[in-house]
Amino acid sequence: MKIFFITVCLLTSSFSLAQEKDSVVATVNGKKITKSALYKHHTDSLKFVRGQKKVTLESSLDDLINRIVGIDLAKKNKLDKNPVVVEKMNDILYHAQISKDLEGKLAKIKVSDDEVKKYYAKHPEYRTAQILFRLPAVPKEEDVKKAFEKAVKVHSEVVKKPDSFVDYASRFSQSSSAIDGGDLGYLPHTRLTPEYYENIKGKKKGTIVGPFRTQYGIHVVKLLGEKTGEQINTDMYKKIIYDNKRDEILNKYFASIKKKAKIKVFKENIK
Repeated sequence: MKIFFITVCLLTSSFSLAQEKDSVVATVNGKKITKSALYKHHTDSLKFVRGQKKVTLESSLDDLINRIVGIDLAKKNKLDKNPVVVEKMNDILYHAQISKDLEGKLAKIKVSDDEVKKYYAKHPEYRTAQILFRLPAVPKEEDVKKAFEKAVKVHSEVVKKPDSFVDYASRFSQSSSAIDGGDLGYLPHTRLTPEYYENIKGKKKGTIVGPFRTQYGIHVVKLLGEKTGEQINTDMYKKIIYDNKRDEILNKYFASIKKKAKIKVFKENIK
């Protein structure tokens, strides 16, 4: 009988603690804020400095109240139906689904130093200077023609006088690098457009290439240097290789889920 009484007391005590832990600390427009929710938010808030504002239980509760009041007002004003808000919500859902399905696979991605060496051997890092004749995203044919004619003229002149490249870049380039004589510094191939990198890859220092077109316009480019494998930022290249492996996983993932979707592309309406 005594054992039964002790067991009942323990169960009653545990139930009381659970009730106390999840007791309601506030209600806002009919919505409850429990003690456990408050303490979780408060613990998270203590991880950050918030200017001169002290983080207290009261301030944490006020944060939660503000959140509910704000969300309720947004819904009252039908902001959840606003196209801009819906687009942002869809972005969150899109990334949340990918995270749910692929988080485990992405966490297993590893990149070794040997992989970096092999990758860099195929993708050297160059220092270049450019003279850019900028074009709009969707240019008119005549704009492309004029820009190309200017680029051909400048290219023919700087090839004859390579030392004049800095001066020509300062005078003619429509890039922010013009102030530095067109010098872009060392950049990995991922920071350059495919067309740009294809035109400079394998060229010797001092070579002037172009004119060629990218999404930004018409370029005339001078090769200023090439990094050795010992000079590169290994961590940056590990990140590049990680991104490539991640993209490969994503491509396979979307190829798989697209098979189950009803998709019809009207190619005749694209152009």
